[in-house]
Amino acid sequence: MIQKRTIGIIGTGYVGVAAAYAVFLRSLASEIILIDKNRKKAEGEAMDLMHGQAFAEKTVVRAGEYEDLAAAQLIVITAGVAQKPGESRLDLLNRNADVFREIVAQLDRCSPESVLIVATNPVDILTYVAQSLSSRSASRVIGTGTMLDTGRFRALLGDHYDVDPRSVHAYIMGEHGDTEVPIWSSADIGGVPLQGNTVLGKPFDQIVMGKLFSKVRNAAYEIIDRKGYTSTAIGSAIARVAEAILDDRRAVLPVSVRLDGQYGLDEVCLSIPAVLGKNGVEATIHPVLNTTEVEGLQHSARTLKEQLAGINL
Repeated sequence: MIQKRTIGIIGTGYVGVAAAYAVFLRSLASEIILIDKNRKKAEGEAMDLMHGQAFAEKTVVRAGEYEDLAAAQLIVITAGVAQKPGESRLDLLNRNADVFREIVAQLDRCSPESVLIVATNPVDILTYVAQSLSSRSASRVIGTGTMLDTGRFRALLGDHYDVDPRSVHAYIMGEHGDTEVPIWSSADIGGVPLQGNTVLGKPFDQIVMGKLFSKVRNAAYEIIDRKGYTSTAIGSAIARVAEAILDDRRAVLPVSVRLDGQYGLDEVCLSIPAVLGKNGVEATIHPVLNTTEVEGLQHSARTLKEQLAGINL
Protein backbone atom coordinates (compact mmCIF):
# COMPACT_ATOMS: atom_id res chain seq x y z
CA MET A 1 0.00 0.00 0.00
CA ILE A 2 1.41 3.39 -1.01
CA GLN A 3 1.52 5.79 1.92
CA LYS A 4 -0.22 9.12 1.43
CA ARG A 5 2.30 11.91 1.79
CA THR A 6 1.06 15.23 3.11
CA ILE A 7 3.05 18.44 3.36
CA GLY A 8 1.68 21.45 5.22
CA ILE A 9 2.86 24.98 4.49
CA ILE A 10 2.16 27.69 7.06
CA GLY A 11 2.10 31.09 5.37
CA THR A 12 1.25 31.87 1.75
CA GLY A 13 3.49 34.85 1.21
CA TYR A 14 6.18 34.91 -1.46
CA VAL A 15 8.31 32.19 0.14
CA GLY A 16 5.43 29.92 1.09
CA VAL A 17 4.02 30.01 -2.42
CA ALA A 18 7.47 29.43 -3.97
CA ALA A 19 7.96 26.43 -1.68
CA ALA A 20 4.53 25.03 -2.57
CA TYR A 21 5.30 25.49 -6.27
CA ALA A 22 8.68 23.74 -6.00
CA VAL A 23 7.18 20.86 -4.00
CA PHE A 24 4.34 20.62 -6.53
CA LEU A 25 6.66 20.48 -9.55
CA ARG A 26 8.84 17.82 -7.89
CA SER A 27 5.72 15.75 -7.07
CA LEU A 28 7.02 15.24 -3.53
CA ALA A 29 3.59 14.85 -1.94
CA SER A 30 0.18 13.49 -2.74
CA GLU A 31 -1.35 16.40 -0.81
CA ILE A 32 -0.22 19.95 -0.06
CA ILE A 33 -2.19 21.88 2.54
CA LEU A 34 -1.80 25.66 2.65
CA ILE A 35 -2.59 27.51 5.87
CA ASP A 36 -2.77 31.25 6.24
CA LYS A 37 -4.64 33.72 8.43
CA ASN A 38 -5.95 35.08 5.15
CA ARG A 39 -7.98 32.02 4.19
CA LYS A 40 -9.02 33.48 0.83
CA LYS A 41 -5.38 33.99 -0.14
CA ALA A 42 -4.60 30.36 0.72
CA GLU A 43 -7.62 29.20 -1.27
CA GLY A 44 -6.57 31.24 -4.30
CA GLU A 45 -3.02 29.93 -4.24
CA ALA A 46 -4.31 26.35 -3.88
CA MET A 47 -6.66 26.76 -6.82
CA ASP A 48 -3.88 28.24 -8.97
CA LEU A 49 -1.55 25.31 -8.25
CA MET A 50 -4.27 22.71 -8.78
CA HIS A 51 -4.81 24.02 -12.29
CA GLY A 52 -1.22 23.05 -13.14
CA GLN A 53 -1.74 19.32 -12.58
CA ALA A 54 -1.97 18.64 -16.31
CA PHE A 55 1.62 19.85 -16.64
CA ALA A 56 3.05 18.02 -13.61
CA GLU A 57 1.46 15.12 -11.75
CA LYS A 58 -1.72 14.73 -9.77
CA THR A 59 -1.33 16.44 -6.42
CA VAL A 60 -4.20 17.60 -4.26
CA VAL A 61 -3.58 21.19 -3.17
CA ARG A 62 -6.03 22.80 -0.78
CA ALA A 63 -6.38 25.45 1.87
CA GLY A 64 -6.86 24.12 5.36
CA GLU A 65 -6.68 24.60 9.10
CA TYR A 66 -4.24 23.20 11.65
CA GLU A 67 -6.55 20.26 12.32
CA ASP A 68 -6.07 19.17 8.70
CA LEU A 69 -2.36 18.56 9.37
CA ALA A 70 -2.92 15.60 11.72
CA ALA A 71 -1.40 13.14 9.21
CA ALA A 72 1.23 15.48 7.73
CA GLN A 73 4.73 14.03 7.70
CA LEU A 74 6.31 17.41 7.08
CA ILE A 75 5.30 21.01 7.80
CA VAL A 76 7.07 24.11 6.47
CA ILE A 77 6.81 27.36 8.43
CA THR A 78 7.23 30.50 6.34
CA ALA A 79 4.85 32.75 8.30
CA GLY A 80 6.10 35.84 10.09
CA VAL A 81 5.58 39.56 10.53
CA ALA A 82 7.34 42.33 8.65
CA GLN A 83 9.34 45.08 10.34
CA LYS A 84 7.41 48.26 11.03
CA PRO A 85 8.90 51.72 10.37
CA GLY A 86 11.06 52.68 13.33
CA GLU A 87 10.81 49.23 14.90
CA SER A 88 13.98 47.75 16.37
CA ARG A 89 15.28 44.35 15.27
CA LEU A 90 14.73 43.04 18.81
CA ASP A 91 11.10 44.20 18.83
CA LEU A 92 10.59 42.46 15.50
CA LEU A 93 12.18 39.28 16.85
CA ASN A 94 9.85 39.29 19.85
CA ARG A 95 6.80 39.80 17.63
CA ASN A 96 7.89 36.88 15.45
CA ALA A 97 8.51 34.81 18.58
CA ASP A 98 4.89 35.51 19.54
CA VAL A 99 3.75 34.37 16.09
CA PHE A 100 5.78 31.18 16.47
CA ARG A 101 4.40 30.59 19.96
CA GLU A 102 0.90 30.41 18.47
CA ILE A 103 1.93 28.32 15.44
CA VAL A 104 4.01 25.80 17.39
CA ALA A 105 1.30 25.33 20.02
CA GLN A 106 -1.19 24.49 17.26
CA LEU A 107 1.25 22.12 15.54
CA ASP A 108 2.09 20.34 18.81
CA ARG A 109 -1.63 19.89 19.40
CA CYS A 110 -2.61 18.77 15.90
CA SER A 111 0.49 17.12 14.40
CA PRO A 112 3.03 16.28 17.11
CA GLU A 113 4.80 13.62 15.03
CA SER A 114 5.58 15.76 11.98
CA VAL A 115 9.01 17.15 11.12
CA LEU A 116 9.10 20.96 10.97
CA ILE A 117 11.14 23.01 8.50
CA VAL A 118 11.57 26.64 9.56
CA ALA A 119 12.18 29.12 6.74
CA THR A 120 11.09 32.42 8.33
CA ASN A 121 13.94 34.89 8.88
CA PRO A 122 16.01 35.34 10.92
CA VAL A 123 15.93 31.58 10.40
CA ASP A 124 18.59 30.54 12.92
CA ILE A 125 16.96 32.51 15.72
CA LEU A 126 13.46 31.31 14.88
CA THR A 127 14.62 27.70 14.56
CA TYR A 128 15.93 27.93 18.12
CA VAL A 129 12.67 29.57 19.21
CA ALA A 130 10.58 26.82 17.55
CA GLN A 131 12.70 24.10 19.15
CA SER A 132 12.36 25.74 22.56
CA LEU A 133 8.59 26.08 22.25
CA SER A 134 7.86 22.64 20.79
CA SER A 135 7.41 19.40 22.69
CA ARG A 136 8.97 17.41 19.82
CA SER A 137 12.70 16.67 19.81
CA ALA A 138 15.05 19.33 18.45
CA SER A 139 16.13 16.92 15.70
CA ARG A 140 12.63 17.21 14.24
CA VAL A 141 12.77 21.03 13.99
CA ILE A 142 15.15 22.09 11.22
CA GLY A 143 15.99 25.51 9.82
CA THR A 144 16.76 26.02 6.13
CA GLY A 145 19.92 27.73 7.35
CA THR A 146 22.66 28.16 4.75
CA MET A 147 21.05 25.88 2.15
CA LEU A 148 20.43 28.93 -0.02
CA ASP A 149 23.82 30.51 0.69
CA THR A 150 25.56 27.24 -0.17
CA GLY A 151 23.52 27.01 -3.37
CA ARG A 152 24.58 30.54 -4.33
CA PHE A 153 28.19 29.74 -3.44
CA ARG A 154 28.26 26.65 -5.65
CA ALA A 155 26.44 28.45 -8.48
CA LEU A 156 28.97 31.30 -8.56
CA LEU A 157 31.93 28.91 -8.25
CA GLY A 158 30.47 26.80 -11.06
CA ASP A 159 30.20 29.90 -13.21
CA HIS A 160 33.76 30.94 -12.38
CA TYR A 161 35.24 27.52 -13.20
CA ASP A 162 32.73 26.82 -16.01
CA VAL A 163 31.37 23.59 -14.53
CA ASP A 164 27.98 22.33 -13.39
CA PRO A 165 27.38 23.76 -9.86
CA ARG A 166 26.36 20.25 -8.77
CA SER A 167 29.99 19.22 -9.38
CA VAL A 168 31.24 21.86 -6.95
CA HIS A 169 31.61 20.64 -3.37
CA ALA A 170 31.70 23.64 -1.07
CA TYR A 171 29.77 24.81 2.00
CA ILE A 172 28.71 27.98 3.69
CA MET A 173 28.40 27.33 7.43
CA GLY A 174 27.29 29.38 10.43
CA GLU A 175 24.57 32.01 10.38
CA HIS A 176 22.27 32.54 7.43
CA GLY A 177 23.25 36.18 7.33
CA ASP A 178 26.11 38.63 7.58
CA THR A 179 28.39 36.40 9.71
CA GLU A 180 28.14 33.32 7.48
CA VAL A 181 31.41 31.47 6.90
CA PRO A 182 32.75 30.19 3.55
CA ILE A 183 34.57 26.89 4.04
CA TRP A 184 37.42 27.24 1.57
CA SER A 185 39.60 24.61 3.27
CA SER A 186 37.46 21.72 1.96
CA ALA A 187 36.03 23.25 -1.24
CA ASP A 188 36.83 21.11 -4.28
CA ILE A 189 35.91 20.23 -7.83
CA GLY A 190 36.45 16.64 -8.93
CA GLY A 191 38.39 15.89 -5.76
CA VAL A 192 40.89 18.70 -6.39
CA PRO A 193 40.93 21.30 -3.59
CA LEU A 194 40.35 24.82 -4.88
CA GLN A 195 42.52 26.55 -2.31
CA GLY A 196 46.15 26.69 -3.39
CA ASN A 197 45.58 24.87 -6.69
CA THR A 198 44.95 25.54 -10.35
CA VAL A 199 41.69 23.92 -11.40
CA LEU A 200 40.61 23.85 -15.05
CA GLY A 201 43.33 26.33 -15.88
CA LYS A 202 42.34 28.84 -13.21
CA PRO A 203 44.61 29.40 -10.21
CA PHE A 204 43.03 30.10 -6.82
CA ASP A 205 43.10 33.89 -6.46
CA GLN A 206 42.29 35.03 -2.92
CA ILE A 207 41.12 38.47 -4.06
CA VAL A 208 38.85 37.07 -6.76
CA MET A 209 37.44 34.46 -4.38
CA GLY A 210 36.88 37.12 -1.73
CA LYS A 211 34.82 39.15 -4.19
CA LEU A 212 32.90 36.03 -5.20
CA PHE A 213 32.01 35.31 -1.56
CA SER A 214 30.92 38.93 -1.07
CA LYS A 215 28.43 38.40 -3.89
CA VAL A 216 27.12 35.34 -2.08
CA ARG A 217 26.78 37.13 1.26
CA ASN A 218 25.17 40.22 -0.27
CA ALA A 219 22.94 38.40 -2.76
CA ALA A 220 19.72 38.87 -0.79
CA TYR A 221 20.31 42.62 -0.48
CA GLU A 222 20.96 42.88 -4.22
CA ILE A 223 17.86 40.89 -5.13
CA ILE A 224 15.62 42.75 -2.69
CA ASP A 225 16.91 46.06 -4.07
CA ARG A 226 15.77 44.98 -7.53
CA LYS A 227 12.55 42.99 -6.99
CA GLY A 228 11.63 43.69 -3.39
CA TYR A 229 11.96 40.17 -1.97
CA THR A 230 13.59 36.77 -2.49
CA SER A 231 11.48 33.68 -3.09
CA THR A 232 12.21 31.24 -5.90
CA ALA A 233 15.65 29.99 -4.86
CA ILE A 234 14.65 29.53 -1.21
CA GLY A 235 11.51 27.75 -2.42
CA SER A 236 13.73 25.31 -4.30
CA ALA A 237 15.96 24.88 -1.23
CA ILE A 238 12.93 24.07 0.93
CA ALA A 239 11.82 21.46 -1.60
CA ARG A 240 15.29 19.87 -1.52
CA VAL A 241 15.19 19.59 2.27
CA ALA A 242 11.65 18.19 2.09
CA GLU A 243 12.72 15.61 -0.47
CA ALA A 244 15.62 14.42 1.71
CA ILE A 245 13.27 13.91 4.66
CA LEU A 246 10.26 12.42 2.90
CA ASP A 247 12.33 10.03 0.79
CA ASP A 248 14.60 9.15 3.72
CA ARG A 249 17.55 10.04 1.50
CA ARG A 250 20.07 10.53 4.32
CA ALA A 251 21.34 13.43 2.26
CA VAL A 252 24.03 15.67 3.74
CA LEU A 253 22.78 19.26 3.63
CA PRO A 254 23.84 22.48 5.43
CA VAL A 255 20.82 23.22 7.61
CA SER A 256 20.34 25.06 10.88
CA VAL A 257 20.54 22.71 13.87
CA ARG A 258 21.07 23.20 17.59
CA LEU A 259 24.72 22.63 18.44
CA ASP A 260 25.70 20.46 21.36
CA GLY A 261 29.44 20.85 21.69
CA GLN A 262 30.39 20.83 18.01
CA TYR A 263 33.32 23.22 17.52
CA GLY A 264 33.02 24.05 21.23
CA LEU A 265 29.57 25.63 20.72
CA ASP A 266 26.19 24.91 22.27
CA GLU A 267 22.75 26.41 22.91
CA VAL A 268 22.56 28.07 19.52
CA CYS A 269 21.25 27.07 16.08
CA LEU A 270 23.46 27.55 13.05
CA SER A 271 24.32 25.60 9.93
CA ILE A 272 26.67 22.65 9.73
CA PRO A 273 26.38 19.66 7.38
CA ALA A 274 23.64 17.35 8.65
CA VAL A 275 22.32 13.95 7.57
CA LEU A 276 18.60 14.33 6.83
CA GLY A 277 16.18 11.42 6.78
CA LYS A 278 12.68 10.43 7.81
CA ASN A 279 13.29 11.42 11.44
CA GLY A 280 14.69 14.84 10.59
CA VAL A 281 18.32 15.34 11.57
CA GLU A 282 19.74 11.81 11.82
CA ALA A 283 23.32 12.92 12.50
CA THR A 284 25.67 15.86 12.00
CA ILE A 285 29.02 15.94 10.23
CA HIS A 286 31.91 18.05 11.46
CA PRO A 287 34.38 19.03 8.73
CA VAL A 288 37.91 19.75 9.85
CA LEU A 289 38.11 23.53 9.73
CA ASN A 290 41.09 25.84 9.81
CA THR A 291 41.55 28.44 12.55
CA THR A 292 39.94 31.26 10.57
CA GLU A 293 36.86 29.16 9.85
CA VAL A 294 36.44 28.04 13.46
CA GLU A 295 36.76 31.65 14.60
CA GLY A 296 34.13 32.59 12.01
CA LEU A 297 31.71 30.00 13.43
CA GLN A 298 32.36 31.25 16.94
CA HIS A 299 31.63 34.82 15.81
CA SER A 300 28.38 33.61 14.21
CA ALA A 301 27.40 31.90 17.46
CA ARG A 302 28.15 34.98 19.58
CA THR A 303 26.12 37.19 17.24
CA LEU A 304 23.12 34.85 17.36
CA LYS A 305 23.30 34.40 21.14
CA GLU A 306 23.28 38.17 21.62
CA GLN A 307 20.01 38.32 19.70
CA LEU A 308 18.54 35.33 21.55
CA ALA A 309 19.29 36.95 24.89
CA GLY A 310 16.64 39.60 24.28
CA ILE A 311 13.82 37.27 23.26
CA ASN A 312 11.04 36.43 25.71
CA LEU A 313 10.56 32.66 25.48
